[in-house]
Amino acid sequence: MQDVETLHREAMELVDQAILARQQGDAEAVIALSRAAFSKERAAADLVANQFDLEPTRAVLHRSAAVLAIECGELRDAERLIGRALAGNPPKDITNELRDLLLEEIYSQREAIQQ
Repeated sequence: MQDVETLHREAMELVDQAILARQQGDAEAVIALSRAAFSKERAAADLVANQFDLEPTRAVLHRSAAVLAIECGELRDAERLIGRALAGNPPKDITNELRDLLLEEIYSQREAIQQ
């Protein structure tokens, strides 16, 4: 579990750096930092993907990775992460957040791309 916690903490530090870069108007840094954060958070989610006894932590890591995937424009990865999270037994509130993320964020971005 230590590796998961380390990866998650490092991902959140990168998110904080991306927020600062965004405030400073450094678009290139925002992209690079967001992608690095996504990579680490996805790796953390991958480590617990089949550990269904770790709910809600398992679902929260997948939701976090999915949000970062959306931020990076990786919509298919976000869909996969949400599907994997829903395949477990997340609490109802997290289940609803995952469905909202899927329906509202991913589908609306996909529609915008197709237009």
